[in-house]
Amino acid sequence: MAAEFHWNPETYLEQIRAEVPSFDALQAAAIDAIPFPPERVLELGVGTGETARRLLEAYPEAEVTGLDSSPEMLFRARELGIETRLARMEDPLPDGPWDLVIAVLSVNELPADGKRDLLRRVREQSRAVVIADHEADELARVADWADGEVTWRQDDLAVVAARYE
Repeated sequence: MAAEFHWNPETYLEQIRAEVPSFDALQAAAIDAIPFPPERVLELGVGTGETARRLLEAYPEAEVTGLDSSPEMLFRARELGIETRLARMEDPLPDGPWDLVIAVLSVNELPADGKRDLLRRVREQSRAVVIADHEADELARVADWADGEVTWRQDDLAVVAARYE
């Protein structure tokens, strides 16, 4: 995916499906990797709320808070009833504890040291993490840093999950 590309919330799903043909399979695999029914969920890079929407379909009792650096994307996610906060992944995380931190197609843009720092901060406040992204080989390293495992892989896409109980 192109770094620094600014997504249009109105056409996001069409754009992302063109950019990542297995987008729906990746989303499904991310939801399948959730290790238990979460109550409090923090989504990093919530975008338009597509992952949160799918998560709430599977776990309707969950309360989702979504972070994103795009006000336009947050406005769209907020229309789904998701609590949203304008923030970057490099910023301090909202106070936990969180049952689950999930990120789909957002963490890979961080440099390696940024990913390690993010995972350290997530682990301090979360019972579990699920990361789904492209560059599957890099996600194998992320799995090591997260003390997790790759739970799904297709082409250059992968899902990593870790549980911290």
